[in-house]
Amino acid sequence: MTSALPFLPFSQPTIDEATIAAVGDVLRSGWITSGPKVQAFEAQLSAYFGGRPVRTFNSGTCTMEIALRIAGIGPGDEVITTPISWVATANVIIEVGATPVFADIDPATRNIDLDKLEAAITPRTKAIIPVHLSGLPVDMDRLYAIAAKHKLRVVEDAAQAIGSRWNGKRIGSFGDFVSFSFQANKNITTGEGGCLVLNNAEEARLAEKYRLQGVTRSGVDGIDVDVLGGKYNMSDIMGAIGLGQLANIEQITAHRRELARHYFAQFGADFEAASGAQLPLADFDNSNWHLFQIILPDRGPGTRAAFMTAMAAQQVGTGYHYAPIHLFTMYKERGFGEGMFPVAEKIGRLTVTLPMFYAMSKADVERAVAAVKAILIK
Repeated sequence: MTSALPFLPFSQPTIDEATIAAVGDVLRSGWITSGPKVQAFEAQLSAYFGGRPVRTFNSGTCTMEIALRIAGIGPGDEVITTPISWVATANVIIEVGATPVFADIDPATRNIDLDKLEAAITPRTKAIIPVHLSGLPVDMDRLYAIAAKHKLRVVEDAAQAIGSRWNGKRIGSFGDFVSFSFQANKNITTGEGGCLVLNNAEEARLAEKYRLQGVTRSGVDGIDVDVLGGKYNMSDIMGAIGLGQLANIEQITAHRRELARHYFAQFGADFEAASGAQLPLADFDNSNWHLFQIILPDRGPGTRAAFMTAMAAQQVGTGYHYAPIHLFTMYKERGFGEGMFPVAEKIGRLTVTLPMFYAMSKADVERAVAAVKAILIK
């Protein structure tokens, strides 16, 4: 039976009227490509991340590729990452000519298993791309201890982690390269886009070259090109949206944590035993709760599809994040296959993302939980 209530999506951006007006001002200004709004957005991001250099881009994918290029990663090198992420995380390794190596994930955090990561290191390993999945950080102390021990660069895929913390410090305010996404379903958005937090002014200058065809501008002396770059710059339209969104990041993060707490309260202490499902790790200090995901009980082929269809009938949207990268055709053609990373394969098969976005209310959480219970608990 279909619910008479309006459809509750699993994600939805919130753009306030002041931001919409600011975009209108940019459109009327006559300057809509990279300009003063992008510069202001970068300055505010830098302040947010403790003064570290930040450069913005037109996606949160090219940020990781550019970080690898700045780090000198290329043919003959190996880069270790997780099989549970958006495929871009591994694709960028191939883009720079390096070889992706996967390590299985931890069943509790669903992030890369650091024991398996360290076991995968070889003399050819030059970098690690950990993913802060759903906004829950990897164990940063241990991650960077491993990196230091083996002299590896780290490119944090923090696409989902703006507003997350580790031991009280914002993700992005410390570490090596840190890449964020501002795609439409992220905690703050510029429509598309992303930013890269860098270590010093030299890396920032090189990032600027890579994002705009490798061009070095030198005023009256003309233009030179000294590296192979692309077309990755952010527009002032996106910068204006980003400024409006960043101004609200603290209240956005606080509200998401409040919604997550309400999810746990509504599911109750006996939900996992009664349903056979698994809730996420209840971390309210570090995670920004970009996603709220459950692992379904394995009821055979089609488990997730049947569940998502039943949720849609209750007017509740769902998603899943993510299918295991190593099982995509392109990666199977590179020698990966089923059975290689069993934890990732199980979680990738049974993960479902429940609604979580800034405009949600506690009543929306209650709707989502009631629908889940009606389907899973008989």
